[in-house]
Amino acid sequence: MQHPQYPRQSKPAQATPVRPTIYQAPMEGVIDHHVRALLSRIGGVDICVTEFVRVTHTRLPRRVFTRLCPELDQGATTPNGTPVKLQLLGGNPKAMAYNAAKAVEVGAKSIDLNFGCPAKSVNNSDGGACLLQSPSRVEDIVAAVRNAVPAEIPVSAKIRLGYQDRSSYLDNARAAEAGGASELAVHARSKVDGYRPPAYWEYIGEIREQLGIRVIANGDLWTLDDFKRCREVTGCDAFMFGRSLLARPDIGLQIQALSDGRDYQPLQWHQVAALLYDYYSTTQDLYPAKYLGNRIKQWLAYLKLSYPEATIFFERIKRHRDRELLEQAFAEQMQPADSHHADFPHTDINAA
Repeated sequence: MQHPQYPRQSKPAQATPVRPTIYQAPMEGVIDHHVRALLSRIGGVDICVTEFVRVTHTRLPRRVFTRLCPELDQGATTPNGTPVKLQLLGGNPKAMAYNAAKAVEVGAKSIDLNFGCPAKSVNNSDGGACLLQSPSRVEDIVAAVRNAVPAEIPVSAKIRLGYQDRSSYLDNARAAEAGGASELAVHARSKVDGYRPPAYWEYIGEIREQLGIRVIANGDLWTLDDFKRCREVTGCDAFMFGRSLLARPDIGLQIQALSDGRDYQPLQWHQVAALLYDYYSTTQDLYPAKYLGNRIKQWLAYLKLSYPEATIFFERIKRHRDRELLEQAFAEQMQPADSHHADFPHTDINAA
């Protein structure tokens, strides 16, 4: 996979395991500030990233940034103090630069640039992964944003391995670094690959060896064993979790315990159900009654991948929007299967 344009400058992987940095991946329409608050409260997540703020040719007002990132009014952190990066998406360097500067004025402490979204609607509007077809455009956008914001504000980027195929993986990684990105998250697939397995972690390892900035591995990190294999293949010390973090909310705590040599008991289903209930209670009044429970059902679609009980719970509530019925269903799910299990303790989870 050696790219002919760039001579290999081998950078050895970590000789001894260190506690890795865990990033929450942005997921449009799924991980909002309520979910970020909950995931960071559980623990194990070091850095959160917002859904993307779409930038076209207009100068966005303050409310656009704070709507997607209310944390800007609290020092750009979640309630428990976890840093939150504000993510921008767009293909016009001048507009991206202006709006990045505006975001910092509003309170952003870190700017992340999206070159990875594979959605057709986004790519057809000159944003996301389509920009990977031209590494020079990636560099121009990163450079414009880097030059527009104060030096102390980090500018990072997220890419895929390419658009139609994976051949441009190193060109785009080099372009992001040349533009001034301080770190680079790499989803180990091309746009055409979508989310189909496998993730091509070996490409991330090649990028990490060639770049002088931190490289964050992303893609198919569903379990602790996946993490171990990815770390071995890539040599990375930072990892980004999206769908898998929703499927296994304490995966970060599991990784921390592994790195520290500690025993850790993963969350039991009744504890996860209690987390979902917290989320339901916090958000139920934000949506019309006809949508009551929809966000819970959305999350259950991911939890079903890790917890068989989530399938049973989903079948129980999937056709219902009645508040009383949902409350009753939650009460059933939050009962420990083993009476020796304690109810979900927020402080114990954070201390794990």
